[in-house]
Amino acid sequence: MKVIIDNQSGFCFGVVYAINKAESILREQGHLYVLGDIVHNEQEVKRLTQMGMEVIDHGKFRQLHNTQVLIRAHGEPTETYKIAYENNIQLIDASCPVVLRLQNQIRQVYQQMKHQDGQVVIFGKSNHPEVVGLRSQTNYEAIVIQSIEDLDKIDFSRPVALFAQTTKNLKLFYQIVSEIGKRMKQTMGQEQVPFQYYDTICRQVSHRDRELQNFCKHKDVVLFVSGKKSSNGKMLYGVCKQVNPNTYFISSPEEIDFSWFSPDDTVGICGATSTPQWLMQKVKDHLKKKFYVE
Repeated sequence: MKVIIDNQSGFCFGVVYAINKAESILREQGHLYVLGDIVHNEQEVKRLTQMGMEVIDHGKFRQLHNTQVLIRAHGEPTETYKIAYENNIQLIDASCPVVLRLQNQIRQVYQQMKHQDGQVVIFGKSNHPEVVGLRSQTNYEAIVIQSIEDLDKIDFSRPVALFAQTTKNLKLFYQIVSEIGKRMKQTMGQEQVPFQYYDTICRQVSHRDRELQNFCKHKDVVLFVSGKKSSNGKMLYGVCKQVNPNTYFISSPEEIDFSWFSPDDTVGICGATSTPQWLMQKVKDHLKKKFYVE
């Protein structure tokens, strides 16, 4: 059996930054609060928890005083910073720079749109922590859409400013841009109503589509390794499955079914931007228990 790990898969730079920060503090102090899962991968969270990381929710966060808390790559809503100030909590802000830039951009455009009776629209998953943080920049007035079917939420007679969650599908984003433009024209005819769109999708994520398509093409079986909570993982798994129907979604080596393979298969192992390289290597090692791997 030939087993190839995709060297383009694994943590994006935002996740690498957050985890490096956490590991550095844990080695020095042996304990660290993190607000929410530092990454949407159960195995990596378990590893860091064993080092002393303690994951807390926003309820526990409000009860803390005089301590330090790490903010993960997804970013946080504005009220988190206010609570930290009131409770003397030192925030170690490991928000992804791409997300922080997007928060600032949405806040500025929201102020402009208020003067035009306009609407800020975010293409994303409504309960995703990144989107919650983005909406907070608009006093939670931004409209969240997940698909073209959600466009009925928008008033096409009023100005629209469209943004995207950084990990969303690039192709679908531009389909939504096209459909909004079409509906605004149908609603208003020749009258021009301002429509601005901002392509805020992270290219380190969006380029994974093409890379994974090429990686999966000539493999007999593909193992896609990702945490079950990862939105990016679900999206990229879909990309792999479309190219190679013999693609299986797993979160740990123990989920592998050896009946998926033949001894002479070429197997590809790849993952999401929240999947650590060490976990993909562990999946490869697990295959060695059953098959001779070159």
